[in-house]
Amino acid sequence: MSRQIRKVQKVDIPELKKVLDSSELFPSYLLDDMISDYLHNEKSMDIWFTTIAQGKPVSIGYCAPERLTEGTYNLYAIAVRKDQQGKGIGKEMMEYIENELKENKCRILIVETSGKPDFALTREFYLKCNYTKQAVIPEFYEKGDDKIVFWKKLVS
Repeated sequence: MSRQIRKVQKVDIPELKKVLDSSELFPSYLLDDMISDYLHNEKSMDIWFTTIAQGKPVSIGYCAPERLTEGTYNLYAIAVRKDQQGKGIGKEMMEYIENELKENKCRILIVETSGKPDFALTREFYLKCNYTKQAVIPEFYEKGDDKIVFWKKLVS
């Protein structure tokens, strides 16, 4: 099966909403507002990307520059449609965004996730992608839900 990772296009939005609904990353109705600047502002520094398989988007990724930093990006979202999980797409997505950032001389990629037990596989995924668990912020999201911060240096 042939796959391609590329930047998101406006035509992808309906399928990306299906990816979000399947993965339950966040409610799909939020996507229109979240991606608006990227689609309408040619100077946007945001990066939205997707994997195309059999002609349709099956994943979504979003990262943006970390404010008040030089060359640091934060990966805010990455998800793969449920029926496509376990096929290496997530790892390919991480490699794609890391290479994209390296080409643009970005230094660091930060990834944040929940400390809840439901997110154990997510945390394991980032460790397998060679990210370092850098910080735990207790009760960040809500009582009993810590923020776990992962870090990776991209270029010296």
